[in-house]
Amino acid sequence: MTRVFLGLGSNIEPREEHIRRAVLMIKNHPRITLLKCSSLYHTEPVGYKEQDWFLNAVVSCDTSLGPLALLQETKKMEAGLMRERTVRWGPRTIDIDLVLYGQEEISLPELVVPHPRGFQRAFVLVPLAEITGDQVYRGKTPRELLSELGEHETVEYYGQLHIED
Repeated sequence: MTRVFLGLGSNIEPREEHIRRAVLMIKNHPRITLLKCSSLYHTEPVGYKEQDWFLNAVVSCDTSLGPLALLQETKKMEAGLMRERTVRWGPRTIDIDLVLYGQEEISLPELVVPHPRGFQRAFVLVPLAEITGDQVYRGKTPRELLSELGEHETVEYYGQLHIED
């Protein structure tokens, strides 16, 4: 089993419900064990600014899936939640990003891990820090990486995500 961290985001209503359903899909997957789910954070969009703010969270899981198989499964989950890819960094019902796959570094055309912008985004680092504490990646904790960002996008605590089967 490999410990993985997935970033979740939604800015199309009902945002919290989309994230909740994605977490339930992850939890109910036969080859993924959900371990922890961060709080929800209200975050301003990055890149394409002309859209509603996001809700973001990070989950930790153990999986027996390889990285490409996990990517395929998360894409199926996004499709099941009606994710449409029309505008880069645009509005979405759900986004499920593979932020970390163990301590592995992967560089393939279809997958880069750690997520290529994950350590540059407060909306990833804040919830990641919440559930990892002092765990180290590339010699630093998520809190240390966050402190190095300086000025960054707004990330506000929104509340707990309540998961029921």
